[in-house]
Amino acid sequence: MSYVIVTDSCANLPETIIDQYDISIVPLSFHVGDRELKSYEKGKVTDFKQFYDMMRNKEVITTSLVSPEKFIDFFKPLLEAGQDVLYLGFSSGLSGTYQSATIAADDLKGLYPQRQVITVDSLCACGGQGLMVLYAAQMREQGSTIDEVATWLKENILRMAHWFTCDDLFFLKRGGRISGATAVVGSLLQVKPVLHVNDEGKLVSVSKARGRKQALAALVAQMEKTVEEPQKQTLFIAHADCEEDALYIKKLVENKFSVKDIIVHYIDPVIGAHAGPGTVALFFLGANRY
Repeated sequence: MSYVIVTDSCANLPETIIDQYDISIVPLSFHVGDRELKSYEKGKVTDFKQFYDMMRNKEVITTSLVSPEKFIDFFKPLLEAGQDVLYLGFSSGLSGTYQSATIAADDLKGLYPQRQVITVDSLCACGGQGLMVLYAAQMREQGSTIDEVATWLKENILRMAHWFTCDDLFFLKRGGRISGATAVVGSLLQVKPVLHVNDEGKLVSVSKARGRKQALAALVAQMEKTVEEPQKQTLFIAHADCEEDALYIKKLVENKFSVKDIIVHYIDPVIGAHAGPGTVALFFLGANRY
């Protein structure tokens, strides 16, 4: 039976992958002043540099989740076309977006009892979510059923490792991730946090590095601890307008491992609004997340 793989724009997938695997994207929104903008629009190129320049200029940018009604509007045409829906959503530990999707799915199951609407909490963000979507799409291409893909996702989500660092602690402080005192001291001492997304899908600070290069190297060092069969993997490296640092991590990875492929891509505005410019992240499958 035919089914559609749906995710939201927090998966940060490049347009080439979206097109190649026919993935449907629910766009999340962000606000700059009184303007509401979509973080993803099909066929439209987002000016990421302009967005991160606004953040550097300390413009206030806020985000909002997708309502259940918007998910209903997105899912309904797919169901009416005779398609089942597999939705893999942004971590419930970081946003209420997944909850909105499950509310919509429950409502639609009553209206379309002959169709399946399966929602899976990725407990992931950014490239981690995107990689899980990519694996799901590849499984579908190889003939796996919607139930087989959903089962695989649920069994492997906690293997998706997220390792990242931020260049400016101001944005983590503003989002309540660290204290004001920590941000001030860290900025003065050039201390950079090393963070990951834990098994509950929440952001956790793991360690600190003195200086940017040490923080970037720490991400690869964490990969060394848990990665499994890197030669069979596609890795994601995501960055918030700091491509040079992303490519530096890519070189470090390539020097240590033989990997199938590495995709370097921008962090979208919804996640970038909380992480800030200069954030860079490494995503891969490991024995566990940490």
